[in-house]
Amino acid sequence: MKTVRRLLYRDIVWSVVFVAVAFLSLFYFIDFVDELDSVGRNGYSLGRAVLRGLLMVPGHFYELFPIAVLIGTIYAMARLAQSSEFTILRTAGLGPGRALYLLALPGLAFALITFCVGDYVAPYAERQAVALKAGANGGLSFGSGGAWLKDRRAASGGDAPGQERSISVNVSRATGSGQLQGIRIFEFDSDGRLRTRIEAESGRVQRTGHWDLSQVARTDWPTPEGAARGEPLRLQSLPELAWVTSLNAGVVASALLPVQTMSTLDLWRYTSHLADQDQSVQRHEIAFWKKALYPLACVVMVALALPFAYLHARAGGVSYKVFGGIMLGISFVLLNNASGHLGLLRHWTPWIAAAAPSGVYLLISLGAFAWLVRYR
Repeated sequence: MKTVRRLLYRDIVWSVVFVAVAFLSLFYFIDFVDELDSVGRNGYSLGRAVLRGLLMVPGHFYELFPIAVLIGTIYAMARLAQSSEFTILRTAGLGPGRALYLLALPGLAFALITFCVGDYVAPYAERQAVALKAGANGGLSFGSGGAWLKDRRAASGGDAPGQERSISVNVSRATGSGQLQGIRIFEFDSDGRLRTRIEAESGRVQRTGHWDLSQVARTDWPTPEGAARGEPLRLQSLPELAWVTSLNAGVVASALLPVQTMSTLDLWRYTSHLADQDQSVQRHEIAFWKKALYPLACVVMVALALPFAYLHARAGGVSYKVFGGIMLGISFVLLNNASGHLGLLRHWTPWIAAAAPSGVYLLISLGAFAWLVRYR
């Protein structure tokens, strides 16, 4: 059995590596050509274009590796079937159950690689790519309306005890070094009345639970009772202000940066933060479950490739089977992307929307495998 494992695993690993390198080379070339349009603008050099293309490779690896596993495994198993090696293995006692077990082990290894790249390497590389582009463009812009964050904290000043304030924060831009620009903070009391408005030219999120704001204009409105007593509106201009908040660096990065820059743990933390603020969480819950379950697609892809070994060589050459694998891989990507959007539109349970594509293809693979073993 050791010899059989060595034969299968060697062919599968080399085939998967070859397909993955081919895919990554193609996508790197596409990204590099796309970046050439920005070369020469705002000091964006050719070297930066090359570097940004390289930084996007881990993200492509995470997205494409299950497809590479499918195509590579199909190619390896089809070659074994074409040369009658797999037929000999079956004659020697390699039953369907043992064949599934043998292929499950590399599938789990591929899933572990996908998880490590998707949770550690790709988010870091994506953040560096965003920072590199933002540095060349003078910062990261969030559109005409900016980016919004929400927070809550205990009441202060003239508020009644036990009440809390709801806070809305608007950020217009972020620099490549992580500095926020065009900050506007609105604090409302429990009755929805605006109590404090803070405008700052720039600010930086600190790890100690506060933001360091610069060039601040602060406006404080009195309570209705205070206004009745003649308390005035307070206007302050401050060079600096330490604003206390629970919006830490992780929450701010999750809100301002693309979802691709977040790990599974980051998504879970940000989803918990949104739930605490009574904000919509379904989009990020689906993203969390997709991130958590996506590595298991490698196991599904290996199972989907196994039936190709039971097809006789006369049923089609290796090239036809590889083409079929490519079509299966494309259909899996389309269904995986569509399920997330359908889950949002139809309000499906997040983990069901994330697991549906892998579940469907696993059933297809096991059904095809059982039919081939039974009738072919």
